[in-house]
Amino acid sequence: MGRKVTVATCALNQWALDFEGNLDRIAKSIEIAKEKGARYRLGPELEICGYGCADHYYESDTLLHSFQVLAKLLEMPVTQDIICDVGMPVMHRNVRYNCRVIFLNKKILLIRPKMALANTGNYRELRWFSPWSKPRHVEEYFLPRMIQELTGQETVAFGDAVIATKDTCIGSEICEELWAPNSPHIEMGLDGVEIFTNSSGSHHELRKADRRVDLVKSTTAKNGGAYLLANQKGCDGDRLYYDGCALISLNGDIIAQGSQFSLDDVEVLTATLDLEDIRSYRAEMSSRCLAATKVAPYHRIKTDFALSSSDDIFAVTSMPIQWHYHSPEEEISLGPACWLWDYLRRSKQGGFLLPLSGGIDSSATACIVFSMCHQVILAVKNGNRQVLSDVRCLVRDDAYTPGDHRELCQRVFTTCYMASENSSKDTCNMARLLAEQVGSCHLNVNIDGVVKAVTNIFSMVTGKVPLFRVHGGCSRENLALQNIQARVRMVIAYLFAQLSLWSRGMPGGLLVLGSANVDESLRGYLTKYDCSSADLNPIGGISKTDLRSFMEYCVDHFQLTALRSILVAPPTAELEPLADGLVSQTDEADMGMTYTELSVYGKLRKVSRTGPYSMFCKLVNTWAHICSPRQVAEKVKHFFRSYSMNRHKMTTITPSYHAESYSPDDNRFDLRPFLYNTAWPWQFRCIDEQVSKLEKKAELSAHEELD
Repeated sequence: MGRKVTVATCALNQWALDFEGNLDRIAKSIEIAKEKGARYRLGPELEICGYGCADHYYESDTLLHSFQVLAKLLEMPVTQDIICDVGMPVMHRNVRYNCRVIFLNKKILLIRPKMALANTGNYRELRWFSPWSKPRHVEEYFLPRMIQELTGQETVAFGDAVIATKDTCIGSEICEELWAPNSPHIEMGLDGVEIFTNSSGSHHELRKADRRVDLVKSTTAKNGGAYLLANQKGCDGDRLYYDGCALISLNGDIIAQGSQFSLDDVEVLTATLDLEDIRSYRAEMSSRCLAATKVAPYHRIKTDFALSSSDDIFAVTSMPIQWHYHSPEEEISLGPACWLWDYLRRSKQGGFLLPLSGGIDSSATACIVFSMCHQVILAVKNGNRQVLSDVRCLVRDDAYTPGDHRELCQRVFTTCYMASENSSKDTCNMARLLAEQVGSCHLNVNIDGVVKAVTNIFSMVTGKVPLFRVHGGCSRENLALQNIQARVRMVIAYLFAQLSLWSRGMPGGLLVLGSANVDESLRGYLTKYDCSSADLNPIGGISKTDLRSFMEYCVDHFQLTALRSILVAPPTAELEPLADGLVSQTDEADMGMTYTELSVYGKLRKVSRTGPYSMFCKLVNTWAHICSPRQVAEKVKHFFRSYSMNRHKMTTITPSYHAESYSPDDNRFDLRPFLYNTAWPWQFRCIDEQVSKLEKKAELSAHEELD
């Protein structure tokens, strides 16, 4: 009997409830796996229905259609002579589970339910599923009649078991189980499981990929064995982008790496490994061998099938490789771009419209659209026929083949500079020059007439004329006049999004892009229902600091030299009157805090889970070299007042690409109230008491030094 086996894992761009498309992609991945010589194929979590079905999991239709897809797979010739491991929801004894269904040659071997559910951050699995809470326990599952007729099986094993082939043993984990402190692979490995599999629905977040890779490497380093990780990729229909990164690890090394960002809907990764390498690696670990003699055995599903063959002696095994990580700037360039592409092609719209102000945020958004076009051109040149078909569908031209990314930008990207009397010539010129360099169809619109018409309505009704602060108005008048401009821009953006292609004799409409960054959303430094209100926001989860670094990357990588002048200009909304033709208003002065400080507040509030008092206690030490305790207290209080006064804006925030661990997105990720006592009396009093103690302590220390 041979000892070399070829196994396959994959990353699939599945779409919630797209059962037909999901079936085609699953079948294609199995076909590719077999072509590469694999005898086992692993797919991503809940791949049949798509991971992001959310409350559709409550519907019996979702369960029914999942089994209908499974039936199609069972009877396909391509699924014969290969162990297929697919993901779908299954109801057992009136309880809904997130499952793997493992089958071979029209027979279901095992239905393995998930045991540790993801239920933090972006994940709400406990809302729809129950965890399987019976380790090493297997029950009978009665199959639906449509499956019984195909397989000839009335019941199959359901529960925590492993698959024993003629030459090895395979054990399943599902996504969160890898991250759990008591991961199943620990005792499965001690019980002789040699190949671990993990089907994931793991989303992209800046600087996250190394954690996933390190977990897999450490798993096989201390346990021995092979580990296959499959993952969802693309936009599943929500704010998340699943970033692929399928991988195969052997004995602490990575031997196969999939792409993290790609427009390919189907990516299959294979590796050939020698089972004897696992056995010899484990045998010399005396502590492991001792623990293995005490472990409780797993129920084994025996199958008369081998992953290896007797003539595999000349098969070349996969060698260790060095994992390639993207820089954060590359991640920003690629992740949101791929997310936008999925959303655009699946929404069947004609492109994007972006209010381009000439500032950092909207310019960074333009760069991401430019990067999207760049990725599309590369995919077309590499022979990706699905991408070419999608492009032709977007532009409504079956013969169209894009020439370069700037030419494609001209077809699918419209930018609009909406000037008022408060806009400077500098920002107008910067917006125009950047639009020229990315190739967008650029429009210049003056909004003064609309703003004046709106304020005239108010004056006619009330007899009052609001004024800016510099003209003698109060703060309420000043803010209202700023907000009118911002909201008018939103209305105009949607008008042009609906009709600009029509005016050019082209079919379709445009999706409006917003460009409020994560720090401004956290602080609430935006107008509710202004031009930050849009269909999508690719930078809504990215900090100002990271956006600056990304734009510097774009200057070199894409030769967008117009960004240099944008980077050195002070961030401003340009909503107040100019002073001698120059900007008199800056964002950081308006906010009363810097963007760097905002990132610190955001991470402490969300990631470290601190309230006002805990945040003060951490920062009074961190910032001791630059601020007194009283100054730190005032900064913390100002942040929490501003945050709580503006938290209501997050209830209507534009759906944003999730990229940052401290995103304030109220809709899915950051579940906090939006009506607060903005005085925070108890919390702030605790801070004040601590400040007094620290000041008294400092005074005593000073007196002792003088004495």
